[in-house]
Amino acid sequence: MVQVDISQLSAECNTWREQLRHYRGEFHHDENKLRKVTWHSLSKDQLKDVEHFHNQFHIQLINIHDLKHAIRTHDLKMAHEKHDNLTVAKDDTVTKHEDLQEQFRTLEKTLLELRNEFNDFLNRAS
Repeated sequence: MVQVDISQLSAECNTWREQLRHYRGEFHHDENKLRKVTWHSLSKDQLKDVEHFHNQFHIQLINIHDLKHAIRTHDLKMAHEKHDNLTVAKDDTVTKHEDLQEQFRTLEKTLLELRNEFNDFLNRAS
């Protein structure tokens, strides 16, 4: 198996968490945009869309929080390994890291799709 430096994995974790913070801020901003849309007269279909986006923002913010927490826990475990004078990650640590990377990619794909769907909605609503 290829040996992986703990510092490299930790840096990736920091990058993922920073990107998740960015998405969290973006979706909070989008929630405010959604509230402003409701100030206008909306059709039944538009109201359904508003409810859909409200629910999706809530769900995705929870998903962001949960993944950030899992990444943080993983990063702390690696910090303990490094503190124990290990520079190369253990096999189970690398496996967990790969799993978190896949979760991050999947969530990011979902967030980008939601962003595009919401922007299309805003264009139609204005």
